[in-house]
Amino acid sequence: EIEIIWTILPAIILIFIAFPSLHLLYLLDEVNSPSITLKTVRHQWYWSYEYSNFMQLEFDSYMVVSPDLSLSGFRLLDVDNRVVLPMNSQVRMLISAADVIHSWTVPSLGMKADALPGRLNQISFIYFTTSIIFWS
Repeated sequence: EIEIIWTILPAIILIFIAFPSLHLLYLLDEVNSPSITLKTVRHQWYWSYEYSNFMQLEFDSYMVVSPDLSLSGFRLLDVDNRVVLPMNSQVRMLISAADVIHSWTVPSLGMKADALPGRLNQISFIYFTTSIIFWS
């Protein structure tokens, strides 16, 4: 009899903990009407970006090599075409890769998403300041 109580009682406690946690996990992944959607595809040597809200607005972004870097540039972080995003607006980013596993990250904002071939990952965020933010 005591073994049944030791089995059933922890199971009930775990169920009461798990269901609200799962509900919150799904709520965190929800995106409520983003202002802009940015599709990001990683290739071996560059990122491709596409603003999905606009017709045919897409570009490739290559890293600037050290000899071509200006004095105000950041080595191994500066790119030739920067992504411009609106301030105080919710941005949805769809991330994938064309060849192998990569990682899209913005260390200063604490964001990271894996870019996997054949899989579309989604993150959403809001910028509250105007600045140049470097990501990789």
